[in-house]
Amino acid sequence: MSVAILKAAATIRRPGRMPVLVGLGLLALAIALAGLALGAMRIGVADALVALAHRLGLVDGVVSPQHDAVLFAIRLPRVLLSLAVGAALAASGAAMQGLFRNPLADPGLVGVSSGAALAAVATIVLGDKVLHLLDAAARPWVLPAAAVGGGLAATALVHRFGLRHGQASIATILLAGIAINALCGAGIGLLTFLADEQQLRSLVFWTMGSLGATTWTALPLALPLIVLPTVGLMTATRALDAFALGEREAGHLGVDVERLKRRLLVLVALATGASVSVCGIIGFVGLVVPHLLRLSCGPRHRLVLPGAALLGAGLLTAADLAARLMVAPAEMPIGVVTALVGGPFFLWLLLRRLSASAA
Repeated sequence: MSVAILKAAATIRRPGRMPVLVGLGLLALAIALAGLALGAMRIGVADALVALAHRLGLVDGVVSPQHDAVLFAIRLPRVLLSLAVGAALAASGAAMQGLFRNPLADPGLVGVSSGAALAAVATIVLGDKVLHLLDAAARPWVLPAAAVGGGLAATALVHRFGLRHGQASIATILLAGIAINALCGAGIGLLTFLADEQQLRSLVFWTMGSLGATTWTALPLALPLIVLPTVGLMTATRALDAFALGEREAGHLGVDVERLKRRLLVLVALATGASVSVCGIIGFVGLVVPHLLRLSCGPRHRLVLPGAALLGAGLLTAADLAARLMVAPAEMPIGVVTALVGGPFFLWLLLRRLSASAA
C-alpha cells in the first residue's frame, strides 16, 4: 500500500528541486536584509547594504557611526543566529517526521527541548553556587554547555528506554519521550518555585524564547554546534525516503536502520540543544515548516530537508523581526510569535488528519 501511494505521488507534477531551493534561499536573504534594516531605529535596506559593503572594504563612503553600531553590534549577530536556529529547528523537525513517519513529530517529541530547558533552568537557579568557582572567562559558556548536555542526556535516556532486543522501537521512543517531557516539565516547575525574583525574570524571558541577548561572544561556540549537525542531517535524505516505505523495506534497500535512528537522534539533539541554549524554547518551527514544504513540493526528503532549513531560517528571522516591531521599542518573546502562528496550524493539521481518516 505504501509503495502504491509513493508511486502515485511521484506521478504528480512537482516543482523542480533547484528552483525551489534557490527561491527559498533568496527569500531567506531578503528577510535577513529586512531584519538588518528594520527595528526601533529604521536604517533602510540600501543604507544597510552600503554599511555592509563598507565594512567589507568593497566601497568607500561615509557611514553613520550610530547606524554602524546598531547594525554590527546588535542586529547582525542576531540575524545570523536566527537564520541558524531556524534552519536547525526546521531541519530537525523534518528529520523527526521522516524517522517516526508521523507528521505531528518535532524535535521536542523525544525530550530534546525539555531536557535542554531543564539543564538551563537548573544552571540559572542553582548555578550561582558553583559559578564563583570558575574562571570569569569560562562562566558565559556554562549555560550553553549545560543545555546541550541536557538535550543529549534526555535523548540518550529516551533511546535507552526504546531499545528492545538491541533494536529501537519507534512507538516506545515516542512514549518514553512523552514521559521524559513530563518529568522535565515537573523539574522546571520545581526550580521555578525555588527561584528568587531576579532568577524568575530570567526564567520567564528565557522559557518564552528570545534572541535579544545575542552577542558576538556567544556566536563562536553556538554556531558550529547548531550548523554542523544541521548539515549532517542533509546526508540522510535518501535513507529517509527509503524509511518512508517501512523499517523492513528500508533494510532491504540497504539502509542500516538502527544506525540511522541513532545518528538522527544524536544530530537532532545537538542542533536543538545548542539552539535552546542560546535563545530559549522556540516551539512549532520544527512542526510547521516541514509541512509547508510537503504540502507544496511533495514528500521527497532530498527537497524537504534542505528546503525546510532555508524556509525555517527565513521564517524564524521574520518572526524575530515581528517580535521587535509589534511592541517597539519593547520586544515580544519570539516564542509567543511562533506559537501564535504554529498553534492554529497545528489545530488545522489535526482536523485535516481526522477528516481524512473519517473519509
